[in-house]
Formats: sequence, C-alpha cells, structure tokens
Amino acid sequence: MRKVLITGGAGYIGSTVASALLDAGITPVVLDDLSKGRPEFVEGRVFYRGDIADPELVDRIFAEHPDIDATLHCAARIVVPESVSRPLFYYRENVGKTVDLLESLQRNGCTRVVFSSSASIYLPTPTGRVDESCPVEANSPYARTKQMMEQVLQDWTSGEGADGTRVITLRYFNPIGADPQLRTGLQDLEPTHALGKLIEAHANGTPFTITGVDWGTRDGSGIRDYIHVQDVAEAHVAALVRFDEVIGSEAAQRYRVVNIGTGDGTTVRELVTAFERVVGVPLDVREAAPRPGDVLGCYSDVTAARELLGWTPRRTLAEGVGDALAWRSRWAARLAATV
Repeated sequence: MRKVLITGGAGYIGSTVASALLDAGITPVVLDDLSKGRPEFVEGRVFYRGDIADPELVDRIFAEHPDIDATLHCAARIVVPESVSRPLFYYRENVGKTVDLLESLQRNGCTRVVFSSSASIYLPTPTGRVDESCPVEANSPYARTKQMMEQVLQDWTSGEGADGTRVITLRYFNPIGADPQLRTGLQDLEPTHALGKLIEAHANGTPFTITGVDWGTRDGSGIRDYIHVQDVAEAHVAALVRFDEVIGSEAAQRYRVVNIGTGDGTTVRELVTAFERVVGVPLDVREAAPRPGDVLGCYSDVTAARELLGWTPRRTLAEGVGDALAWRSRWAARLAATV
C-alpha cells in the first residue's frame, strides 16, 4: 500500500488512523466535511474538504491521486441519543451518503474498502462475549445504520457489477484515549461516552452518573470493551497491509468481518474504579435509569483479528485513561488560546 483515501479523516478515530498510516509509510488522502472533524487534525496532510456524497469531488480526488490503493470509510454520525431523536438524519448521513460514496468508488475502480462498523450491532449474549458469528440485532438508529450498511456492502461485493470489489468490515468496540504522541484526540471537550463523562466530572467537580444499574452483569452496570484508539488505528494498518491475504477474489470471499477489541470486558463501575486510580481521587458517583438506545453491552473475542490481521491490542485501560486526560488538557489549552 502506498496511498489510501480515508473518509472522516479529520475526526477522532479517522485522524488517529491517518497518523498511524503515516507512521507506517502510507500516505492518507483525507476527505472530510469538517462538520465534526477539526482542521487542526489535517494540518500538513493531503486534505479535501467536502461531502462523501459529492461525486465530482470524489472523481477529482481519484483523478489527482490515481495511485490510491484502497479506501478507509470512517465518516459517520455516531451519537446514540442523537440518533434516537434524529433518525432520518442518521439514515441519510450514514446510509444514503455511503451508498453515493460506494458508487463513486466503483466508478473510479477502487476495489479495496475497509469499513468502520460497530460492535453495537451485536445481540447481547448471556456472558457479553461475542465473536463475528454471533447474531446481530441493532438497538438504536445509529447501530441500525451500521448493520444496514454491512448488509449493503455484503450485497455489493457479491453482485455481478462489483467488478472484484472486496470489503473488510472492522467492528469497533469502545475506543478510548488519544494518539500517544498527542497529535490528535477527541475534538469534543464534552463527549457523551462513559470515559468522556468521567473526565468531565473530574474536571468540573460534578457527579458522574452510571446510566443503568440493573443489567445482567457481575455488578449491574453495563459492560464494554474499552480499546485504546491507537490500537484501533493500528488494526486498520494491519487490515490494509494484509488485505489481499485476508480476503479473496471469489464472489463468496469478497466480504469479511473482523472484531477490533481487547478481548476483555470492563463494567462501567470497573471503569470508574480504574479512572479513580489514575487520577488519585474518588468521584461523586450517582445512579440513573438507562438512556434511550442504551444496551447491556458486550466485549470481543479477538481470535479472528489475531489470526487474520496478525494484530493484537498492546495498550492497557490505564494507558487509555491517561492518554485521554493528557490530550484533553492539551486540547483545552489550545482551544482557549484561539478564543
């Protein structure tokens, strides 16, 4: 691989993936509309500002970079409560526009695609552990957009007009942390996920609320698989480097799903304990009912990622918490300096 188109490459995960590509000697060509991404995250990188559904823009990118070997599709709206309140917006952004993008990729002969999916589509199991063969039953409009797109991609790669297109779908679990070199991280100082809320509570001296305490887990709180975002980024690099080994050219082999997680489950209460150990002070912890769209959660069996991609996660939960804290401090200072 020499050059890769990455949609959403100015966002949290996309920008970290872009950095990992550069570290591996692969040039990322970033396409992002900056509705959520940050211009600071693409400084010094090949960057096109615009919509993934703009066919003329995508055609121009391929005309100007005919040596693009693959596309990483990371662009998406991802906030579960927002998807519950604005479902049509999510279906348009995550499904409709992706179909437009795929048509542009097919027209430009880009036959290797890595798709950012989500473990939120899994039907919870009694233990919470899931592998790629487990049933899927998305429980929010956001998750349903990912499940829907997986079906679209599977149908696309098996169709007669696919022209040899192949797709590796990476089902992320729960990315945390930041680029360890602090080049990029969460662009939002008030994110909606659990670690972000913990950092916000610690920074502001406000309570942290565990939403849902009656799930069928060891302590009643939801269970997640918190994986360092740098490990997620390196999984993308591994998928690209091994793409032609992982997925074949026969119609029945052109689509493959791989879980990207740590292989360990962490409950929300356990995350709170880990966070308190890192910061060295206790938090004021409250309890509340689940939010709309919340689920028990799950954690990953990572056998396929190890065997197919030659990849295993290398960073700890404490490292993820520490890098997230370090990034937030730097990012808050940078934003304050620009006001």
